[in-house]
Amino acid sequence: MGSAPAVDSHPPRPGDAGPVGARFDDRFVRKLESLTLAIRRTTAGQRRGGRRSRRIGAGLEFADHRDYAPGDDLRTLDWNLYGRLGRLALRLFEEDEDLSIDLLVDASASMGMGAPPKIDLALQLGAALAYIGLCNLDRVAVTALGAEATALPPARGKGRILPILRFLDGVAPAGRTPLAAAVRAFLARRAARRRGLVILISDFYDAAGARAALELIRRHRLAAVAIQVSASDERAPDLRGDLTLRDVETGEERELTISPKVLAACARRHAALLRGLESYCRAQEIPCFAVTSTEAFDAVVLRMFRSGGLLR
Repeated sequence: MGSAPAVDSHPPRPGDAGPVGARFDDRFVRKLESLTLAIRRTTAGQRRGGRRSRRIGAGLEFADHRDYAPGDDLRTLDWNLYGRLGRLALRLFEEDEDLSIDLLVDASASMGMGAPPKIDLALQLGAALAYIGLCNLDRVAVTALGAEATALPPARGKGRILPILRFLDGVAPAGRTPLAAAVRAFLARRAARRRGLVILISDFYDAAGARAALELIRRHRLAAVAIQVSASDERAPDLRGDLTLRDVETGEERELTISPKVLAACARRHAALLRGLESYCRAQEIPCFAVTSTEAFDAVVLRMFRSGGLLR
């Protein structure tokens, strides 16, 4: 995301167009306004306003020359160049362009785990980042990567936050969603739009699939951001004794004796997964944020912007 959003003093309220749901009540929307104001203060001066596309057109900033051809607009001839070198050439300029943002939220069954569930924070983060993008006049699209992927097409303007909130409020975690396959399907459906930013919010428990998914995004010449969501009871499970554990996505069951040694091994594997994701993202220069489902969404987003990881 680019420069700090311009914030209206009267944001849209859920009550303006019917109820949004328990996740996104009036209090949540009021927090969105406070968050955007805080981000505006935090990021002031970090980036100059506006974004530059790689397209050449009739913008304000000089980019290059092109030889004159019959029929070209004479007003863009560089007469200084002609005077020095006797060469007829046109002055080309970069165009200002809004950013295209795609928010991908993992809605597989594993995202329903935790107290509170990981999906709650994932959807709140998606809503907050969508709102910030809309305030900044970016084009924002939202996709839920679940058993059946559902999506909202790109929208622009702060007034489009209400449909996004309703869409996200209806997302329920279910099924098994191989991350690489889900992202590949998203990219196949994505219209051939301008270059943009893809923010992937997931628990990334499919380690190989996570790397493949992020690599697919990069290969499509899109900037990527990874937000990894864990639950506190996944990092340190409160389990003891002889138990039958069931995989929520595959249904596979396994009988285990949970001892302090087993819990320590579980914590090490979880930490190794996070380190592996962070190491890969660092090597590929992909901003990566690890968060816990008990954290407040506004504190998480503010931390991301303060780090500079969401300034594109």
